[in-house]
Amino acid sequence: QVQLVESGGGLVQPGGSLRLSCAASGTIFSINDMGWYRQAPGKQRELVATISSGGSTNYADSVKGRFTISRDNAKKTMYLQMSNLKPEDAAVYYCNAAVRPYSLRPNYISYWGQGTQVTVSS
Repeated sequence: QVQLVESGGGLVQPGGSLRLSCAASGTIFSINDMGWYRQAPGKQRELVATISSGGSTNYADSVKGRFTISRDNAKKTMYLQMSNLKPEDAAVYYCNAAVRPYSLRPNYISYWGQGTQVTVSS
């Protein structure tokens, strides 16, 4: 089994910053792409940012220049540094990872964390 656990969410004022973490644990041989997604009430889940195992990144236009995704492969942990937060950034943030559990099986499985709430309000 693989678990992804997010942390770091909370309440922040507009213009403030937060750092989210996503720690992977369990039966893991390797992790390929990882990503952050968010879902606001009444809206569909949307991509925020992704990062490959080699460190290549991709961002939604709405967060470019404000959010930075990173990962520590040794710690099996991904981060999202969020700056200049806006009310429209408020959502539940989910991490996703493509995990290869076993060395003898080449397939990757997509796992999701349980989500962490980010509230942006004065």
